[in-house]
Amino acid sequence: MMKVLAFNGSPRKNWNTATLLSKALEGAALQGAETELIHLYDLNYKGCKSCFACKTKGGKSYGKCPVQDDLTAIYKKVEEADAIIFGSPIYFGRISGEMASFMERLLFPYNSYSITEPTLFPKKINTGFIYTMNVSEDEEMLKLYGGKQSWTTNEHILQRIFGASESLCSFDTYQFSDYSKVVSMFDPKMKAKRREEVFPKDCAKAFDMGVRFATEGSIDSEIV
Repeated sequence: MMKVLAFNGSPRKNWNTATLLSKALEGAALQGAETELIHLYDLNYKGCKSCFACKTKGGKSYGKCPVQDDLTAIYKKVEEADAIIFGSPIYFGRISGEMASFMERLLFPYNSYSITEPTLFPKKINTGFIYTMNVSEDEEMLKLYGGKQSWTTNEHILQRIFGASESLCSFDTYQFSDYSKVVSMFDPKMKAKRREEVFPKDCAKAFDMGVRFATEGSIDSEIV
């Protein structure tokens, strides 16, 4: 049975990022895959300590993170997975702090410093990254606030470590269930309209990602 893992890098468990990840897993489950959604904000861990134990020749932790915390059990799940989907909101042009720390800890041990062996991950799997953001699709806004360069960098790293990756971006997301309670420069009616008309399409794209991953379909590495 295929195993598809998803990691939610948002502090919200039922909002935009989590919803899209759940839709992806729904698509995978429909194909008979075993799925699991892990909320990173529930775990106790920190970023990479730069101890380089994972790079020490002949060391017992070569290719593995030696730090014992809530991520220790996660590594085993990752190596057993047939596909992984990451999800994070964009904060100040980058992924959330929890997701950044998680990626440091997860990916650096597999990132080989050998020219002939670029990755120490034991197999090739499909990976995806779902981004949610308040920024619109406007190119200038994306360059300034949307972290477009970071999407490309993340995709390149995931391809290097796992073999394949694709990205799904959900723009101009609905931030609050009641805009009257917060200070906001945005038009709540326009936000609600976008939520009603566009977000379901993003959910459908996430669902399709899960379906393809569970059936080992081809991966289009182009950011959509």
